[in-house]
Amino acid sequence: MSKSETRQRTGRLPAIRCFSNEEAQIREKAADCGVGVGPFMLACALGRQTRSKVDEHVINELRRLGGLQKHLFNQGGGEFSKEYSQVLVEITKAIARIARSDASSE
Repeated sequence: MSKSETRQRTGRLPAIRCFSNEEAQIREKAADCGVGVGPFMLACALGRQTRSKVDEHVINELRRLGGLQKHLFNQGGGEFSKEYSQVLVEITKAIARIARSDASSE
């Protein structure tokens, strides 16, 4: 018999109640790691590392786009500044979320 056959997961845990924004964050982090919510929660609870599947290239591209957006914002002279700033805020949030996800997985 192989190890996987003798060590099957048979235990079950009750469902976890949470706020909808917490659920969304957990689902997003699990998706970033390329696993389902159950395996992600199990890994977190047991102190195991979770690795984001987000490529360094994607982070660098977001930073590059953020820099271009900031340049356009500064050069715009106030025209469309609200739209530029909204895009810049969203890019910054995406970078921060990815960075948090990577930092918490180490």
